[in-house]
Amino acid sequence: MKLLVTGATGYIGGRLIPRLVEAGYDVACMARDPSRLEGREWDNVEIRKGDVFDTESLRTALDGVDVAYYLIHSMSKNVDGFERQDRVAASNFAEAARDAGVKRIIYLGGLGAADHKLSPHLASRQEVGNVLRESGLPVTEFRAAVVVGSGSVSFEMIRYLTERVPVMVAPRWVSTRCQPIAVSNVLEYLIQCLRNPRSEGRVIEIGGPDVMTYGEMMLGYAKVRGLRRWIVPVPFLTPRLSSYWVDLVTPIPAAISRPLIEGLRSEVIVNDPSASEIFDIELLSYEEAVSRALERTRSDNIETAWSGAQTPIRQGVMLDEKQGMIRERRQIESSASPSAVFAQVTSIGGRRGWYYADSLWKVRGLLDRLVGGIGMRRGRRKQHDLRPGDALDFWRVETYVPDQVLRLRAEMRVSGLAWLQFEVYPRNGDGTLLVQTAFYEPHGLSGVLYWYALYPVHQIIFSGLAREIVRRAEEAEARYDQRNDSQASGASTAEQAPRT
Repeated sequence: MKLLVTGATGYIGGRLIPRLVEAGYDVACMARDPSRLEGREWDNVEIRKGDVFDTESLRTALDGVDVAYYLIHSMSKNVDGFERQDRVAASNFAEAARDAGVKRIIYLGGLGAADHKLSPHLASRQEVGNVLRESGLPVTEFRAAVVVGSGSVSFEMIRYLTERVPVMVAPRWVSTRCQPIAVSNVLEYLIQCLRNPRSEGRVIEIGGPDVMTYGEMMLGYAKVRGLRRWIVPVPFLTPRLSSYWVDLVTPIPAAISRPLIEGLRSEVIVNDPSASEIFDIELLSYEEAVSRALERTRSDNIETAWSGAQTPIRQGVMLDEKQGMIRERRQIESSASPSAVFAQVTSIGGRRGWYYADSLWKVRGLLDRLVGGIGMRRGRRKQHDLRPGDALDFWRVETYVPDQVLRLRAEMRVSGLAWLQFEVYPRNGDGTLLVQTAFYEPHGLSGVLYWYALYPVHQIIFSGLAREIVRRAEEAEARYDQRNDSQASGASTAEQAPRT
């Protein structure tokens, strides 16, 4: 069975592909720009170039495919714009799939009763399913509400609003009922249906075991995170005003949040229980799904940064925020070798100090002790040797890969979780690229305020630290080369001296 997954660069598609491969399927994926898939650690996945608005490229991409996953959805400021784009894209894909001999299409759409007035966003998702069915091919259409998982736009909006706003003045849609579902359960449905003939040609509504309002979802998130939050509903916040508020306090722009917020006015719960009759899937509760999403943020989001070398890397400082994690990255080139740079990285702290503005590091350690923390008194086990689990001042070595990666986990008192990571990459030709990244997962509003209050200080000490690592590595390597040249010169002179 040859499978094609569209939307490979998207949230669901990117998670589905490796799971299909793990299940033993022959998988191809389609992307408008295949270069965007560079660096994905997908074994035995064929990457095909295809664009739903280019019918010729679709015929090539669908050649030899038995089952196609349609995971494409448009979004733009112009509501009419994304409705029309969705309709044209689905029509082009369905026609090309039929002509290519595809036997089945699997589509993930949105929940919502069709006999109620749906938002343009939800109506468009359901119209896509209808357009795909017009091809005459068997279509399995799953309909889901909020997908709970790190990186899901709907979940990220709930996460950021709850984390950053202790008292939420919320519009009436917070009392609308919803049936959220864990992303792991969505993926199980999408995979199990391949071997389940009862799912062919059906619309299947899927949701988790909990039916709750959006307000309850935010308070449920707060409970898992140990936050105290209050919600004050007010009647005057329109979707437009709400989207501007979301744009202000979260990384999600109003152009994306507004169609989603308009959809939150519609009740999205499972009315047809046939999914439980067709499939045998253990559904996660909302709180279990939130806990898993948070754990993924703390682990996988950091590991994802390790693949940065597989995409074009530029020098400079970058600050971004994804999946609840603030990331501040510095990249600097050096003429020294990777081993020389890494030697300086692994020698920081302890008796040698922190290379730049060491007095500020000591002040931070003193403040930590004043509030009951460990401060800088632990030092380090050996000045030039590290291993996972070692204490390093008020950090702990979490990951150590010789000449490649050092990741430290903060153990000082902070309002959240923090890591400092160093990655060393050989440059094309000669020299080294040092990538230094500070990760911070703030705990509530106090955590966000803590980060941005100290951001000017971070700019000074982290930038200075990166520069000093590179400078010391280059000086150490220069001294080493000088000694070698001197020894070679001395040996040559001795050979040329007259013998008596």
